[in-house]
Amino acid sequence: MALREFTYRGYTNSQLMNMPMDEFIKLLPARQRRSLLRGLTADKRALFERIRKAKNALAKGKKIVIRTHCRDMIILPEMVGLTISVHNGKEFTPVEILPEMVGHYLGEQAITCGKVQHGAPGLKATRSSMFIPLK
Repeated sequence: MALREFTYRGYTNSQLMNMPMDEFIKLLPARQRRSLLRGLTADKRALFERIRKAKNALAKGKKIVIRTHCRDMIILPEMVGLTISVHNGKEFTPVEILPEMVGHYLGEQAITCGKVQHGAPGLKATRSSMFIPLK
């Protein structure tokens, strides 16, 4: 069984890479389209420059991890194959950009809230643990 090649709205990843940005923006959902049509902020522009440098380094054989707080950056076809560490409020979560992520936000890939794991109640923990014997 042959592997299916990923397509985004009928276009392969290589076609998306060669497509002008204006045409690619027309393929995006309304929220992402509006965000990109309004232009990139200074933070997003700086991130985009670092992505281009990392892409050139990747072609030479070096692997660079980019760290960013810019969670509202839309994943573009140029980013595919890179590792971007996205800040989740506490730490940087490494995200390997796959073709399936194109059109989504970076922040969607780095979850901000973790699973709560409660320990055993201790001394003076809560009113309900007052009646648990200490030994």
